[in-house]
Amino acid sequence: MKKLILSVAIAALAVMTFAAKKSSDPVLITIDGMPVLKSEFEYLYKKNNAQQVQTQDLDEYLQMFINYKLKVAEAEAEKLDTTAAFQQEFDNFKKELSAPYMTDSVTLNRMLSEAYSHYQRELKVSHIMIALGSDAESNIASRQKIDSLRTAILNGADWNQLVAEHSIDRNSNSNGGLMGWIGAGRLPWAFEKAAYDTEVGNISEPVNSGFGYHIIRVNESRPARGEAQARHILKVTINKSPEEQALAKHQIDSLYNLIVNTPNIDFAALARDNSEDGSARNGGLIDWFGVGMMVAEFDSVSFALPQGAISEPFQTRFGYHIVLNDGHRPVASFEEMRPSLIEQMNKDDRGNIPYRTFIDSLLREYNGNILTEGLDAVQKLIEEMPGGYDSTAMATLRLSDIAVYEINGQKYPVKSVMHNVSVTGSKSATTARTLIQKASQRLMEEQAIDIHRENLYTQNADYRNLVNEYRDGILLFDISNRKVWEKAAQDQAGLEEYFQKNRSNYKWDKPKYKGFIIFAQTDSVLNLAKEYTDALPKDFDRNNLAKDMRKKFSNNVRVERVIAAEGDNPISDHLFFGAEFPKDAAKTWSKFYGFGGHLAEQPEEAIDVRGQVTADYQNDLEQQWIQELRKKHKVKVNEKVLKTIK
Repeated sequence: MKKLILSVAIAALAVMTFAAKKSSDPVLITIDGMPVLKSEFEYLYKKNNAQQVQTQDLDEYLQMFINYKLKVAEAEAEKLDTTAAFQQEFDNFKKELSAPYMTDSVTLNRMLSEAYSHYQRELKVSHIMIALGSDAESNIASRQKIDSLRTAILNGADWNQLVAEHSIDRNSNSNGGLMGWIGAGRLPWAFEKAAYDTEVGNISEPVNSGFGYHIIRVNESRPARGEAQARHILKVTINKSPEEQALAKHQIDSLYNLIVNTPNIDFAALARDNSEDGSARNGGLIDWFGVGMMVAEFDSVSFALPQGAISEPFQTRFGYHIVLNDGHRPVASFEEMRPSLIEQMNKDDRGNIPYRTFIDSLLREYNGNILTEGLDAVQKLIEEMPGGYDSTAMATLRLSDIAVYEINGQKYPVKSVMHNVSVTGSKSATTARTLIQKASQRLMEEQAIDIHRENLYTQNADYRNLVNEYRDGILLFDISNRKVWEKAAQDQAGLEEYFQKNRSNYKWDKPKYKGFIIFAQTDSVLNLAKEYTDALPKDFDRNNLAKDMRKKFSNNVRVERVIAAEGDNPISDHLFFGAEFPKDAAKTWSKFYGFGGHLAEQPEEAIDVRGQVTADYQNDLEQQWIQELRKKHKVKVNEKVLKTIK
């Protein structure tokens, strides 16, 4: 497989070299003779400007781009692109970036169009539901039963009687299997498709929804009504006594009379104060809902009301309601719904179909085939082994050159497959053949994808630019971390030297206390800690104080370095500026004292303004580095091509 990928890469390089010569994508820059195409520069230039508030000047960006490419060239010179960590990260990126291109767009669009078409209609359906079997045998019996019920109905049997006798759906089996009105995207796809594929008045073929076997009768069809948004007031009657239900009816009628007799009444406030539904805290708001999402009575009243209108009281199984239609919107356009349609597809069996169709097309394009005669030979070899498919047979197969599949004009032996073949307890040659065939199929498909991904790089500019951007970005991060960020963070001597040279650039508005605050949980530990620090020699390296105290007192003492002006820190204000003891001091660490401190008028060392100095030192290191790179590498810009970029 590695040889194949290498040959594909060489072919890709040849195509790229040829493409670079084409006037449609000329070379803009060469760095040490290596070309950078106009398309790559334009892609990044436009992307950069799209992310900026103000468009960046072309010449200014060109210099930034050259610096960027020089850093990448330096990373390549140091072979950062050959490390295992880089290869793994880059390969993962390429797989993620190529994923959108690994699907059959015709199949995907056809499936999305079918799903969207369902959103244009609502169906009133009834069904009979039979439980799935607990094993293969009982599952066959369940399928046969639903088949026989459908046949009986087509031959004149009474639908309602069969529903009552056989359907396991308790919500509908006492009502002729009536589910009411349904819309798209609410039920398992298999059920939805069967319903929408069935003409009004007809009965669907048996369908497995994943929850049971069904036959579906489509009673009516109507144009989709879209979605409604409503506010409501509910007085609950479910599980209430007759007296409590009568009181609820009286209360809802009183509220309705109040609404009718009060112009411009605040319905939301009324719902907050009176509704017994969880939506009361949001002013009774029921956010956008479509058909089948609410109980039938609530659904029909909400959609029947004009926007802004308020219903009379009505009853559902939950209680008495008053509804305000707060809005209505039609079914969204196909483009608006496309992301959610794809998301729905990916949640069921449909999600894999465009991908599988695409893989099959790749196998046809690259002549991928499982070699039956090779598998026959492998099976025969195993059958002739004394122990069947045992460790000896597997060892033999790991050395065998019997070809078991081919792709892109090259045949692959069984020995290249065996590392992907699982071990089983069965010694059957037939079982081994199946395992080897499946492993061969997986490898063949992976190689087809690898070939396509490499071809995609040479043939698709969008993908190529993304890949280049991610590749160079990884290298840029690694080399910058090595040359600038990590160096600045670790080079304490260099940081201090930079600070001393540029000390005048760092000022404080007011003096700050510099020192340590040492915390303890008890007075006794605090006293021991103070005795210890008071005895430390004058030349003690205070940068090691926290480590030394932790070694001496374990977790019973906590050391904090502090650089704080008056007003910055309530504890340092108390210790060093005469403020009162802080009321909100942590109870656990309420014992503390100051150590080794003094008042500094201005920063004295790099650590006093570490963040600012580090950032400046990094910038200085980067500028020095860029100057070195400009001297080290030869850069040539094609001015004629540059003038064609807008």
